[in-house]
Amino acid sequence: MPAAARPAAPTSRARSPAPRGAMSRPPGAVPPQLSPTVAAGTLRRVARFLRRALPLCRAHTVEFYTRGLWQRLVAPPPAAVLEALRARGPLALQRPLAEASGAPAALWDDDTFSNVFCENSGKLINVHLFALAAQYYSFSNLGVCTPLEDVLEALRGDNQGTTGIKTDEFMNNKKSHEVQVMSELVDKIANYCGIKQVIDIGSGKGYLSSFLSMQYNLKVYGIDSSNTNTNGAHERNRKLKKHWRAYQSRGRANLKSQTLEKSNDRPVESEIRCKAIIEKPLNNDSSLQSQDQVTIQDLILSCGFTEVATSETSKQTQVDLVAQTQSDESKLSEEVLAILNVLPADAVEVSSSSQCNCGELCEEEKAQRKMASLKAKASKSSESNLYFPLTSCITAETELSDIITDLEDCMIVGLHTCGDLAANTLRIFTAKPEIKAVCSVGCCYHLLSEQFENQEDRPEEAWGFPMCQYLKDKGWCCGRNARMSACLALERVAVGQMLPTESLFYRAVLQVIIEEIYGVSKSDRHVGKTFSKSSSFIDYVRKSLKKLELDDSKIPDSCIMDYYEKYKHRMNELEAFNMLKVVLAPCIEVLILLDRLCYLKEQDNIAWSGLVKLFDPVKSPRCYAVIALKKQSCF
Repeated sequence: MPAAARPAAPTSRARSPAPRGAMSRPPGAVPPQLSPTVAAGTLRRVARFLRRALPLCRAHTVEFYTRGLWQRLVAPPPAAVLEALRARGPLALQRPLAEASGAPAALWDDDTFSNVFCENSGKLINVHLFALAAQYYSFSNLGVCTPLEDVLEALRGDNQGTTGIKTDEFMNNKKSHEVQVMSELVDKIANYCGIKQVIDIGSGKGYLSSFLSMQYNLKVYGIDSSNTNTNGAHERNRKLKKHWRAYQSRGRANLKSQTLEKSNDRPVESEIRCKAIIEKPLNNDSSLQSQDQVTIQDLILSCGFTEVATSETSKQTQVDLVAQTQSDESKLSEEVLAILNVLPADAVEVSSSSQCNCGELCEEEKAQRKMASLKAKASKSSESNLYFPLTSCITAETELSDIITDLEDCMIVGLHTCGDLAANTLRIFTAKPEIKAVCSVGCCYHLLSEQFENQEDRPEEAWGFPMCQYLKDKGWCCGRNARMSACLALERVAVGQMLPTESLFYRAVLQVIIEEIYGVSKSDRHVGKTFSKSSSFIDYVRKSLKKLELDDSKIPDSCIMDYYEKYKHRMNELEAFNMLKVVLAPCIEVLILLDRLCYLKEQDNIAWSGLVKLFDPVKSPRCYAVIALKKQSCF
């Protein structure tokens, strides 16, 4: 992106934290963003390149192999393609373009890649230039994404980082990484906009929803179309609530240990005496309350917090001790609130103020104010710390107020929303005035509906692709197989996670068998993960035929092996074709995500919109979020 077109970095301004629910946007710069002109221009450039490159990806892997499409689409032989790609190495596709190509970046432009394909036949003729072009039109080189660090800095508040639940104790490594990163961003956006309600679209089992609620005290509605997922989210949330005692006990032990260490270091320890804060009894109406609820005073007392009174010491010693005590109280308040922050809403009971006997009136007042502050914060946490899993199918026309009875100013989020759900999330955001922000990470591009693919008679608003006016005017169509290619993970291949060439080879030869022996070209049934459960190609074919409900007695083992031997020498063709698709995959993803960004840039009520790389692409290949904020006048 030209230097002049780059957005300015956010400025640093001090501000007071806005209370949740207050609909005034705090002062300070919004995150840097791409201008609509630059976004649209970049989209047009990527689209022009893909017009010529997409035929490579529009054929299914099996069809490409069985129907001899190599000779029609690629001029060099498979061995030459593999040699060219291996010579550069997968990691070269991750390096800056100038470093990977050996030429200064200023020398590269759109015309550089005019000789990738033959003008007459459209065949791929220059593999090396093809790989460079794919990198040139990828996010790593285009400069159209806003760095996550810039966004977090621009949205920063005066609140300190919250300590509490560690996601890796409840989720796998991939999900833990995603939830940790996205939840921090969502919390900052919610604080920035002064809202406390979050709607998680396609919430699944509620990983993100429950974490936003328990860690950040947000009121979250998780909506998923699967009742099984909703029930699973309820059960998982119930189990999570049990773990708060473990964190409580761990916090007690840590604080006691810290208190003992500090007491050993204080020379005036022998001159002070401690009085425990007297707690009021718990409500004894039910045994369940006495088991599951705890007063704040009990939590503080168990953590080792005591009140310190001085005896006859020097004035300087008193001053030092009071300062140390206030520091301990402040630290304790943070620790206690950190524990309270991870509790479910019904796990904390706020009792009346404690009784304490202090040597001096000023110290008594300080203790009372500190306790009042703790109770107020805990009460606020108790009110807002809620998570509600709901079952509903979300479309572009969905009225959220029909699903959520207490809908208020909120933000809408989605972690790996599948297919059209990502596009519909953006449409709902732009159409509903109560939704002030959106943070959406899409996935499953192959499940997107395309307006110009099947020409079905459906309302225009229902299509998942394209969304922006430019691609609509051009009648742009990717095709399902190309969108499937966009789901491939180049970064994982670059670190050694190889493509499943052998399983694809098995499936390709099986396709030939069922067409030639059984006369079947299409079936509603699927082979599934038969490869991983098969001991040999013969075993694979027989299990697959049974899954497809075809009579496997029609073909003997010897015939199955004849097919295997006939096509075995062409396996490198399959590998080369898949490598070409992997190299092109990031460009197709760029097209899909820029289409969504340009759609947002076309709306009049959007103050800021951008693409942000949230996750490590090796851990989570679908790592880009579409984020947008409404204009302040729309609040």
